[in-house]
Amino acid sequence: MFQAIALASVIFVAGPGYGPSDEMFEELKKAPTEEEATSVALDIWAAWMESGSAAADLVMERAVTAQSTGDLELARELYDRVIAIQPDYAEAYNRRASVFLIEDKMAEALRDVNEALRLEPRHFGAWMGLGRVLEQLGARDEALVAYKEALNVHPTLGPAKSAVARLEKEQTGQGL
Repeated sequence: MFQAIALASVIFVAGPGYGPSDEMFEELKKAPTEEEATSVALDIWAAWMESGSAAADLVMERAVTAQSTGDLELARELYDRVIAIQPDYAEAYNRRASVFLIEDKMAEALRDVNEALRLEPRHFGAWMGLGRVLEQLGARDEALVAYKEALNVHPTLGPAKSAVARLEKEQTGQGL
């Protein structure tokens, strides 16, 4: 069941003139060092923070600040507003999914992370979020697939590497 929901095929929907470029993702994949990959990944995150709407970007900044200070209710309300303004904005869904994950609202987190991936299938952060949600739901094999997808996009992503190693150990009976 989780595979059907979580690993359904995704469609890339790009808004005109915003978001990371294909070249940025190629550069990320081919980065010769972890430091260079991190630099490119930060540029990609910065591009994901641009929605194409000045109003949505302003509300998004406030939502991120609220989340970082622990005001999850306000953050969620602000992410709701961003999505109302810019319904095809993957990063807003990804950020709201992270709030739902913290609040232990797995159905909502799963819905939002899947929407983020539908809109931006190269979103390595959303793949990580999907892995975390699936682990919380006990779908460890599917979580492993999600973490590996994150690594397909961002091969040096430390948390994904760690999660893959941990889950593969568990699969072979070496975990815990």
